[in-house]
Amino acid sequence: MIPPIARRFVAGESAAAALDHVRRCNDREIKVILNLLGEHYTDPVAADEDAREYATLLEDLAGTDLDACVSVKPSQIGLDVSEARFRDNLRTIVDRAEEHDQFVWIDMEDHTTTDPTLDAFEEIVSERGGGMGLCLQANLKRTRDDVERLTDVPGKVRLVKGAYDEPATIAYRSKERVDEVYGELLDYMFEQYDGGIAVGSHDPVMIDRARELHDAYGTSFEIQMLMGVREDAQEELAREYEVWQYAPYGSRWFAYFSRRAMESRKNALFALRAVLGR
Repeated sequence: MIPPIARRFVAGESAAAALDHVRRCNDREIKVILNLLGEHYTDPVAADEDAREYATLLEDLAGTDLDACVSVKPSQIGLDVSEARFRDNLRTIVDRAEEHDQFVWIDMEDHTTTDPTLDAFEEIVSERGGGMGLCLQANLKRTRDDVERLTDVPGKVRLVKGAYDEPATIAYRSKERVDEVYGELLDYMFEQYDGGIAVGSHDPVMIDRARELHDAYGTSFEIQMLMGVREDAQEELAREYEVWQYAPYGSRWFAYFSRRAMESRKNALFALRAVLGR
């Protein structure tokens, strides 16, 4: 059972609980991106099982009037087994989504996964003419080239600042520099993209910048935030803009919750003690 303090960040252990969370968010005009918790599987059976669960989740969503989609991690659906396994499982999920007019996001993990993730996305979304989105991380020095590469690809791009501790040889390490690059990438995307921009940030400065760019260029965009983070702001922004909440669920909730708690050092000790019952 997920303790109350962790339920702030996790939508439940089952798909049914996750769909209940979607319904509550939709009542507040917030759409939901569902992510089944799990990553870095080296066992092909585990990767295949989660791919099937995503396919089932898409079927379940299709039988409702809920506003939701899914987001998958490459290492969860086979990338740590082989690139071929990852692509096969991704195609299984995307095929099911296409059957039911659903949308699939691909999360971006550490820099070692960037090339196979981007290559798979570009190939599959181009075959289908859309229906997919990819996350790119502003802290990686290569991302400007990747953003330009995807300018005319028929999919969406979610821009985030980046959460992985990457080496300085390939990534910007200071918050100030990452903020600067994030803003520059937003400028490019709003000027050059024909919509399909997802601003994955809780930073009010970046959200305001996106709003100003939208007013200047008329480019469509959406705002994406994590479940449990600035939820009042999510509800307020949803009155005017398209807002999506990234909501994870599943039995592997503890590791995810621990990462969210550690992002706030002030509250980390209290939160973990609460979970452990100490």
